[in-house]
Amino acid sequence: MTEKNHRRLPPGQRLIDNFPVLHYGSVPEIDINTWDFTVKGLVNNPLKINYYEFLKLPSVKIKTDFHCVTGWSKFDLLWKGVLFKTIAEIVRPHNEAKYVIVYAENDYTTNLTIDVALDDDVIFAYEYDGKPLTLEHGYPLRLVVPKRYAYKSAKWVRAVEFTVYDKPGFWEVRGYSNSADPWKEERYGLP
Repeated sequence: MTEKNHRRLPPGQRLIDNFPVLHYGSVPEIDINTWDFTVKGLVNNPLKINYYEFLKLPSVKIKTDFHCVTGWSKFDLLWKGVLFKTIAEIVRPHNEAKYVIVYAENDYTTNLTIDVALDDDVIFAYEYDGKPLTLEHGYPLRLVVPKRYAYKSAKWVRAVEFTVYDKPGFWEVRGYSNSADPWKEERYGLP
């Protein structure tokens, strides 16, 4: 590994070439004709759109690194989708909104502070490596939060709620770190 790449690898992580598929529960069946994406809570413009409407939102391509809490990292993943901050600009969250709760299939949730969600590289992705996401990697929509462990990058996203209160998600209530910063090795919460 080059020195430059070594600096990109958080402590306790190993670099891999493949892209493992990890998730809780089974891969859901998705009917794209009934699928929708909702943004609710402390927002001025609640949003509910279907997949085809989502695809019409302003999109970007970004290249990011990906860090799994189990100890592997993959560099230079190419995503296409809609930045979280673009969604925030559309819904215009209230000033008192401090957290976002992300809801996904299989009753999966995760939480982020609003400042983490609004980072320049947080994206609702519908393509990976120039192709539509596969079901195993979160089709039709997954959140990608590159500066946090991957359990914050929820697959099969259906809704986002802006709130004043934090609500730890699926893995967070099971002992994983609420902040999940790989550079600080925040893998697990306090006992």
